[in-house]
Amino acid sequence: MKPFRLGLLINPLAGLGGSVGLKGSDGVAEEALAKGAQPKAHLRMQQALAVLLPYQHRIQVITASGCMGEELARKMGFDTHVVYQYHANVAHLNEQPVSNAMTQASVSTTPQDTCNSLQALMNETLDLLLFAGGDGTARDVYSVVDDAIPVLGVPAGVKIHSGVYGITPKASGLVVKMLLDGELVSLMSADVMDIDESAFRQGTVKAKRFGEMRVPAEPRYVQAVKMGGKEVDELVLADIAADVIESMEDEIFIMGSGSTVAAIMDDLYLDNTLLGVDVIQDKQLIASDVTAQQLLDITQDKPTKLVITLIGGQGHVLGRGNQQLSPALIKQLGKDNILIVATKTKLKALDGRPLIVDSGDPELDKALTGYYKVITGYHDYVMYQVANPDLVE
Repeated sequence: MKPFRLGLLINPLAGLGGSVGLKGSDGVAEEALAKGAQPKAHLRMQQALAVLLPYQHRIQVITASGCMGEELARKMGFDTHVVYQYHANVAHLNEQPVSNAMTQASVSTTPQDTCNSLQALMNETLDLLLFAGGDGTARDVYSVVDDAIPVLGVPAGVKIHSGVYGITPKASGLVVKMLLDGELVSLMSADVMDIDESAFRQGTVKAKRFGEMRVPAEPRYVQAVKMGGKEVDELVLADIAADVIESMEDEIFIMGSGSTVAAIMDDLYLDNTLLGVDVIQDKQLIASDVTAQQLLDITQDKPTKLVITLIGGQGHVLGRGNQQLSPALIKQLGKDNILIVATKTKLKALDGRPLIVDSGDPELDKALTGYYKVITGYHDYVMYQVANPDLVE
């Protein structure tokens, strides 16, 4: 049987800025690394490829050298063919476990390496291109691939506005599995979106559509493009804020990103980092735009609650633009200390689809599934499910 030729590309710097509060990685990779950020894109791709391990004998991986794909594919046992060699100062990590690979490496790949890799991949006959990155990577892929071949993204960036990504890494792998199983998977055109990261770090979202690429159409596993705009029902937001504020006692409250949480901060007359994470105690701001490590330090051994909302149209509550909320923090807090706030309009727009957690730790994501009491007004709640479809075997 002819092997399934899977193009594979990892942007090793994708998502670096998230855990250290930089809102992205474009042009700030060195700063992120200096702040202690650890590369995670290879781990996200590993989660996607793990789904395909039973199909190794049917897959040939076509990829770029080292941390851009080769290293991971070979360690996972895939038949691997390298079509592009990049030149970077990367220590060879062949003796390290896959889970630790790249975490201490000095990586110097560039967008040009991504484009060069893509051009080399386009000279091959591929059945599908699977890439790990964020919106910047999707733009790079679009600039070379356009709609010439089907593509699918493994979410590894800080911001994921584009509709070319699986809802989680494992979900991306499951879509490929469906293709290998011969299931009828249609192709659809999905938007490639990106925002101005400089403006984003100043609290302004300027999203732009750059074009479309063809992706396997599986609504359970491929995310919708994020709904833009702010909540407009100010009375509902005020009611939500009143309910949360009434519950505030001596605990520390971590305030996640988004306009619904911002409404609570406004009612407290506190400065708010719309696209970051703030910390309050006794209804006073004690830390602004914090990093993942700062959150762990501030909340260690202290009663803490987390207030988060969902991304409209997608349903993600963790793992999209709030990577400061690390798996270590969520485990420290516990499921019962997570407060989800949302208007009923936002929930209805999901058309019954569950809320999604994509923390980067599959076991934690599994533990977080179940029904949550979502605060939708003043003393007004609905039960809503967190049940990632990629966790269903």
